Amino acid sequence: MIDMDKAKELLKGDERLDDLHRNGYQIIQNPKNFCFGMDAVLLSGFAKANSGELVLDLGTGNGIIPILLEAKTEGKHFTGLEIQAESVDMARRSLAINKLEDKIDIVLGDIKEASLIFGKASFDVVTSNPPYMTNCHGLVSTDKGKAIARHEILCTLEDLIREAAQVLKPGGRFYMVHRPFRLVEILNTLTAHRLEPKRMRMVHPYVDKEPNMVLIECIKGGKSRITVEAPLIVYGKQKVYTKEIFDIYGY
Repeated sequence: MIDMDKAKELLKGDERLDDLHRNGYQIIQNPKNFCFGMDAVLLSGFAKANSGELVLDLGTGNGIIPILLEAKTEGKHFTGLEIQAESVDMARRSLAINKLEDKIDIVLGDIKEASLIFGKASFDVVTSNPPYMTNCHGLVSTDKGKAIARHEILCTLEDLIREAAQVLKPGGRFYMVHRPFRLVEILNTLTAHRLEPKRMRMVHPYVDKEPNMVLIECIKGGKSRITVEAPLIVYGKQKVYTKEIFDIYGY
């Protein structure tokens, strides 16, 4: 049981505690900085971590994906790698609030050096909710934290996929959420690093709208064959979630 009074003592500045609707877990967020979105939650519902498996989240931010995966799966241990020290500090305090220090580690470091930090073939599962935009896509925020989260400033798609492939064990799984407009580039880069796409699901805001997210599962060294799952629809009617979205969130 979380002691909410002690938890609030760990907050700094404009930070707040948000309820994750899983195991009573709370997470620290700063509304003035980049907060996690639906994409991270959907990835946590799409990814699988089995009993005894070691999981790494690349670019973990405030630790949302490792915390949700610990709540939702049977994975043995979870690690988040994050380059921004402020986010690492926030994530570690969230672990303390939820008493998850024995199940989750948050490491300060660069995605481009993940295989050097952890060693090759160290994890059964790797997840990532990476920056979606290159510097050619839209305006780059003047806020450094938001810019790093949204644009490929500190690492590229190639960097991410290369390092994911390096740290995965043979037969290990890589899960990613991204934008459909980069799907050709994503699939080409994955296969170039022997991460074979095996499962894909498009996410549509409404049933009659084009997808704005794509969830992908790959197997390291897998054979060429992909299953395209039924679309995931976010809203049944204006601003009302579908039942599946409510289930993923845990409401």
